Amino acid sequence: MKTFSKLLCAGMVSLSLLIAAVPAAHANGEVIRVGTDATFPPMEFVKDGKRTGFDVELIEALAKTMGKKVQWIDIDFKGLIPGLVSNRFDIAASAIYMTDERRKVVNFSDPYYRGGLAVLVRRDDNSIKVPEDLNKGKRVSVQVGTKSVGYLKDNFPGVERVEVEKNQAMFDLLATGRVNAVVTGRPAAVEYARTQPLVRVLDKGLTTELYGFALRKSDTELTAQLNKALQTLRMNGTYTALTDKWFGKSE
Repeated sequence: MKTFSKLLCAGMVSLSLLIAAVPAAHANGEVIRVGTDATFPPMEFVKDGKRTGFDVELIEALAKTMGKKVQWIDIDFKGLIPGLVSNRFDIAASAIYMTDERRKVVNFSDPYYRGGLAVLVRRDDNSIKVPEDLNKGKRVSVQVGTKSVGYLKDNFPGVERVEVEKNQAMFDLLATGRVNAVVTGRPAAVEYARTQPLVRVLDKGLTTELYGFALRKSDTELTAQLNKALQTLRMNGTYTALTDKWFGKSE
């Protein structure tokens, strides 16, 4: 009985040490928890059961430069900012536009890519030649929690918005003719049009935006480390190699 008690006590001690060690990695800054909605190619998506994309590879490269490892946390886009603020993860990396509204609750890294809202339509739909044509009562699909929703509300009162949870759902609605257009980030729109010959991206965009990684306002040290690492990747050629890989070589 005494032997059993000793073994039980020893086991409890070992278990306690093991549990204590789990959060220690975060406390020591060895692991960065990164939240993402991996449904937005070419920025972040899942291929063959593995996360990939420009944001994913850039974050992994930044973490390596900082001497840290990445723990990915999957979450719907609309939950990224609330999840970051509530400490579910340390960085939100999911093609997030650096808007004034978001700056009220989070900080951003230095901008890491220039994008903007674009309009995606079917090639056989000649009724939409410029974005202003959307105001003629067109049904337009947008993803909940993205800037597209508010932008259409403020600038296109004649649009009938169809709000969906997932990025792919927007494209599916367009492909099946249940909406007339999709408003989303240009990188995703161009990527989808590249693989789906039935759709096209309007030449005239809606906005020009900057993407940034979101962090808690209190994490000033982590923000500084991330910006320093981004500068290093720009200087050593890694950043250019990633942009060439995911968006093609710039002219």
